[in-house]
Amino acid sequence: MLIQTVLLGILGLFALRLLVLLNSALSPHPGPFWARWSKAWYFIRVWRGSFERENVALHQQYGPVVRIAPDWYSIDDPSVVKKIYGLGTKFTKTAWYNAFAPPRSWHLFADRDEKRHAGERRKYQAMYSMTSMVHYETLVDECAALFVKRLDECAKGQEEIDMGHWFQCYAFDVIGNITYSKRFGFLDHGKDVNGVIAGLQHGLVYGSLVGIYARLHPMLFRLIKLLAGRERRGFAHVSQFTQVSIDERQRIKQTLKDESERIHKELMQERQRPLDFLDKILQAHIEDPGRVTPFDIMAVCQNNVVAGSDTTSITLSAILYHLLGNVEALRKLQEEIFEHECNGRCGKPFVTFKESQEMPYLQAVIKEALRMHSATGLPLWRDVPEGGLECSGWFIRPGSVVGINAWSAHYNQNIFGHDANEFKPERWINRDKEGLRAMEAYWMPFGFGARTCLGRHISMLEISKLIPQLIRDFDFGLVKSGKQWETRNAWFVKPVNFMVRVKSRNNKCAE
Repeated sequence: MLIQTVLLGILGLFALRLLVLLNSALSPHPGPFWARWSKAWYFIRVWRGSFERENVALHQQYGPVVRIAPDWYSIDDPSVVKKIYGLGTKFTKTAWYNAFAPPRSWHLFADRDEKRHAGERRKYQAMYSMTSMVHYETLVDECAALFVKRLDECAKGQEEIDMGHWFQCYAFDVIGNITYSKRFGFLDHGKDVNGVIAGLQHGLVYGSLVGIYARLHPMLFRLIKLLAGRERRGFAHVSQFTQVSIDERQRIKQTLKDESERIHKELMQERQRPLDFLDKILQAHIEDPGRVTPFDIMAVCQNNVVAGSDTTSITLSAILYHLLGNVEALRKLQEEIFEHECNGRCGKPFVTFKESQEMPYLQAVIKEALRMHSATGLPLWRDVPEGGLECSGWFIRPGSVVGINAWSAHYNQNIFGHDANEFKPERWINRDKEGLRAMEAYWMPFGFGARTCLGRHISMLEISKLIPQLIRDFDFGLVKSGKQWETRNAWFVKPVNFMVRVKSRNNKCAE
């Protein structure tokens, strides 16, 4: 009797699940046929690594609302972006994000608790303001100097180099210098240090795929951790590097505390370096240990490295790639930089952030590259709350999952024009006020609303300073000219084998 009851219960649950699936599959929302029945359709597309472009094509074929899995909908409608992602929204992050953090733990990116996220974000927000960022310029310049030295060496050797790799080396060492006042050593060695790049990439692939079947995450995470053993690679190396840096800094602070005030001042004057993130977060901990905990210290430092390296290197690659594919845009940027240099408004050897902000065409180039190639290439998934969502004439019921992909948004021809597929920095300069407002409102390379990327100013500082320096001091050429570059989308859309030739460029103003 007990066995029969259990079997009937299992059959009942199966039948209920089948009815729910049929109800979803038979709803009239447009999209690929197989996406009606299973998440497998979406899983396979993400696994292929080019969903950002498939997502754009799906909306061109089916319209603003596209079903890509049972009760999962990709949206391309600027009228609902604030409702889904704006401040105070009831659309919360979905279980897909769970796979980007260890089970039963959280960090700012993966945290689905909006109240806790808001509280944690307030702790650190001032540290990431643009006002705070400009104090790190000397730390950025140190890495830029070494990067330029490496490029000079490659130019003399007439080497073909992977600029995507070198940009990532640069971004990792900058974020290390800003966070810990020491580089990871990527630029020193020109290679992946302790498998950090490879390890973080594996984590992105895991999160973007396993998040689709989020219930499997706890089991799969434990299994992978068991198989990996004690090897300190990838994210584990970042964690170890962070802990060592924290321990060293705390020992130094204790030594300074034990010495006289005179010695303290002498040492600080000798250092002549800005306070890094670790200094600031440790000071906040000392002032209020109940509010800023040891967990917060570790979390801030690790998040800087994990989130801040890929996004910056991808954008740097995208800017250079699109400039090399658009001779006219490259010429205009070179002329602007040359003019500013000849007028003493383009520092040498390092372009200041302030100087970069006074170059309107440079800023348009950066903005257009971020539009054409956003670092993130999957929809920003959110759970639909009670009341559902009305979108472009369709009703999406509560409990469904919706998301806007920055790629779909940025290639929307109603917003960015019939030439949205073309790299045209001029659209950010010549557009009328109304059109510019519409573009700004649907431009979301760093996310939107309360979940906007906290470290976006770090990225913009690095990009705004480095690009004019490289364009001024070097000539680049694509090895495979005329062919579209290869990328791989595992949440971040990274270039693969972005091979270029580099030559040192004479400074005309100095002649």
